[in-house]
Amino acid sequence: MSDTPKFAVIGGGSWATAIAKMLCSNVPQIAWYMRNDDAIEHIKLQKHNPNYLSSVEFDTNKLLLTSDINEAVEYADYVIFAIPSAFLSAELEKLTVSLDDKVIFSAIKGIVPETSLIVGEHFHDKYDIAYDNIGVITGPCHAEEVALERLSYLTIACGNEKKAKVMGKNLNSHYIKTKTSDDIVGTEYAAMLKNIYAIAAGIAHGLGYGDNFQALLMSNAIREMKKFIRKVHKMKRNINDSAYLGDLLVTGYSVFSRNRMFGNMIGKGYTVKSAMMEMSMVAEGYYAAKSAYKLNREYEAKTPIIDAVYAILYEGKDAKSVFTKLTEKLN
Repeated sequence: MSDTPKFAVIGGGSWATAIAKMLCSNVPQIAWYMRNDDAIEHIKLQKHNPNYLSSVEFDTNKLLLTSDINEAVEYADYVIFAIPSAFLSAELEKLTVSLDDKVIFSAIKGIVPETSLIVGEHFHDKYDIAYDNIGVITGPCHAEEVALERLSYLTIACGNEKKAKVMGKNLNSHYIKTKTSDDIVGTEYAAMLKNIYAIAAGIAHGLGYGDNFQALLMSNAIREMKKFIRKVHKMKRNINDSAYLGDLLVTGYSVFSRNRMFGNMIGKGYTVKSAMMEMSMVAEGYYAAKSAYKLNREYEAKTPIIDAVYAILYEGKDAKSVFTKLTEKLN
């Protein structure tokens, strides 16, 4: 790996666009893979992503745009995956170049459905990548606020602190501040779980519950998250740090949160299918709810909020009835 590492962003959505924007402030060129050839041509001509964060203008001289994932991966030392977890396996099946000498960072907030693993564990178990070469980019941070250059904070977790700092340095700017962590597994599980709790917050709002209940729900959610993560990966961590509590709060309350929006639709009476059709973006919490619920059969943490969301989304239970019962379990 050279002294000046090269970066590739894998994905064409809002978070991938935000990461590309951050990197372009610090490095001479990045590779950017997206499946949509029309979007690539649009960026080349109009200098912005036509589908996501269209206000972000790129210097196209800094972009190696490609619809070939192998070209992007081969170019880079650090490869950042920022695609919905439901599509990760299909994209990885296209790879013919090796990942052995790459540093892999996940900006994905979900579980890989085919393996029921968080992304870091998926790369470690399925591609034999050492945890020293696996990292996580987590919030609290919404792509829409990156586009607006509003002050935001990121946590960069990696088993190798030097590589975490390299990533952090190349994402930093006057509106982005980064900190490092060695809790790869915990921060990634937190990023996955907070989407489920954001769906719960949205359902509550859609059902007509007010701010008082929402505050209680989030207070219970962070305690539930702590119990779940402790069962999965026990180590010393402060659950009140921004990578855990901060990310939960911004996802649970923000108008930019697609998971909260999805839950709000469910609470208002939309079916799961109709809510998904209405939204133009993937709500990661939908897939995460199933994976977390099934995973917890092994760990048996007390998770009434996850159980409630699962019952509504996957068992077809009435949201109002489920939340009435949930209110009796929270404190």
